[in-house]
This record gives sequence, structure tokens and C-alpha cells, in this order.
Amino acid sequence: MQQATATTPLTGLAMKRRGSVAVWLGLPIITLGIYPLVWYFKIHKELKNFDQRQQLSPGGSLCVLLFLGWTCVAPLVSYYNTGKAVAAAQRAAGLPVTCSPAASCWLAFVFGLNVWYIQKELNLVVDAYQGAAPGSQVTLAT
Repeated sequence: MQQATATTPLTGLAMKRRGSVAVWLGLPIITLGIYPLVWYFKIHKELKNFDQRQQLSPGGSLCVLLFLGWTCVAPLVSYYNTGKAVAAAQRAAGLPVTCSPAASCWLAFVFGLNVWYIQKELNLVVDAYQGAAPGSQVTLAT
């Protein structure tokens, strides 16, 4: 990752586009509920690599779901923070911010639609860099 200077633009790594319905419904059924945990780790890692200015911990985010899921409050806070990270990624890509942290939190109560919502919002960032392969370097807008 490069530091932004007067002549060097800030860069990050492109994220992978995933089908929001597949992530929300299809793959969890096929993998007996394991895929959402894998997905949660992967999107946090991609968000961190996309914009190094974000202080994200993919392993920590996953541990919240694994070990504190029984508390109900900790996962909701984690989903809220994920929504904030996605909104920051949209801002860094030069897009209008459409991701609502509150929606990414409260949609968890509606058949787990928060997973669909978060992936749909992430796909907007991916689509802003048409043709960029996942993991390739892209220039951030801000």
C-alpha cells in the first residue's frame, strides 16, 4: 500500500464481486451454515486491503460472531460497524454513500437479510472499478 502524497494517489486492492442472493441464501444452505462465517471474514479482509486507512480486524470480527453471538448485542454492534466500513469504502471509491449502518444491523432480524444488504452495497464498490481483477491495485478517489 502506498501513502498518499501530492503526486502519488492513494491505492488499494480491488474486491471480489459476489452474488448477494447466493451469499445470503444459496451458499449457507449448501454449506450447512458455515459460509456466512467465511464470507464475513473475507469481506472484512477485502475491506481492509481496499482502504488501509480503515482499522479492521477480520479475525476479530469473525470471533465476535463465533464466541459472542449468544449475547445478541455484540453481533449487532459488529454488523453496524461493518455497515460503517462499507459506507467508508463507498466514499473511498468516489461513490455516493448508500450503505446504512443501521440497516445493516437491523436487517439481521428479517431472515438475516443484512448479509444480502451488505453484499449488495459492497458490489457497488466493486462495480466502480469495472474490469479490475480481485486483488489488483486500484486508485481510491479520496
